Amino acid sequence: MTPFWQFTDGGTLKVGTMYCIGRNYAAHAREMGAEIVANPIVFIKPPSAYRNDEAHVQLPGFSSDVHHEVELVVVIGSPTDECSPDEAWNHIAGVTVGIDLTARDVQAEAKKNGHPWAVAKSWKGSAPCGNVIPMQECGRGPWDLKLEIDGVLRQSGNTQDMERSVENLVAYLSQVFTLQPGDCIFTGTPEGVGPVSAGQVAVAQLNNTPMLTTRFVL
Repeated sequence: MTPFWQFTDGGTLKVGTMYCIGRNYAAHAREMGAEIVANPIVFIKPPSAYRNDEAHVQLPGFSSDVHHEVELVVVIGSPTDECSPDEAWNHIAGVTVGIDLTARDVQAEAKKNGHPWAVAKSWKGSAPCGNVIPMQECGRGPWDLKLEIDGVLRQSGNTQDMERSVENLVAYLSQVFTLQPGDCIFTGTPEGVGPVSAGQVAVAQLNNTPMLTTRFVL
């Protein structure tokens, strides 16, 4: 079944490629024992990674250590090729909150062997997202991000702490790829990432408003 973004004003848009940014918050990079590098670290999730609000996300059988990473997600609304940071917001349809789920044990093994992270990051259901707030309603930030697991606060941050702004990320990606309507950018996660297990419920907030509820199952 083709996944579609659901907008809070009733609109829809086919889900495209998900461009995800690593190490975009210094505190998260430190907790992972990593450094901020000159250019953005980019990895990709396919549309099959998408799950909507209130979805049951099946944890993969090939991992015993799946972690949550709450993020601002920016949805592209028009073809975007080699745009400048000043032009970036003209190509954004809206924003929401998402959870980049990572099979941390699989990722660690891949890193150790110098292999790609695709299996660790891009498995089906690894990118649950809330409904999208259209640009005319959401403004240009900054945004507070929070994630609770079973009512316990795990992550809290603000997008003003990102190493690279939304407009700079759109501009950078548009120099490398041609972004299409329905593509999105996971803009990085603040500190506090940690494991999830079957039976737990995650609630992600944007500006203190719950936007995404995800239930983890086997």
